[in-house]
Amino acid sequence: MQVRDGMNEIIVTVGPNHTLREAARRMTEAEVGAAVVIDGDQPGPGIITERDLLRSSGNGEAIDDELVRDHLATNLVYAAADWSLELAAAQMVSGSFRHVIVLDGSEVVGILSMRDIVRCWTSEGAGCEVQVPGEAS
Repeated sequence: MQVRDGMNEIIVTVGPNHTLREAARRMTEAEVGAAVVIDGDQPGPGIITERDLLRSSGNGEAIDDELVRDHLATNLVYAAADWSLELAAAQMVSGSFRHVIVLDGSEVVGILSMRDIVRCWTSEGAGCEVQVPGEAS
């Protein structure tokens, strides 16, 4: 399976000058764990994740004062839509991140999460039978 088969279309975007509370509100409303950050002054899109919000809160920062731009990851890895899910998973594990922005050429087409990969592997592409706890075999 390819990344395009498992990714989600981008449903949440924020700007670099939005507060973390606004990012959290939008992500919560859409029931997603990440938002794409669009900043015309940057060469490519950024990403803000639930982990970034948690880290800021855990550090005692004020969610109403902190701006998205100050919490973006550097050295982002983008996935190509035609990558295999295995390659995307390997990149995510080696980079210690759980979400990746998906590009088709230079166009942003989606977000892929570890949860999406696991969903694909267990529902459609698993190479072995998956026993769900509590279900009879």
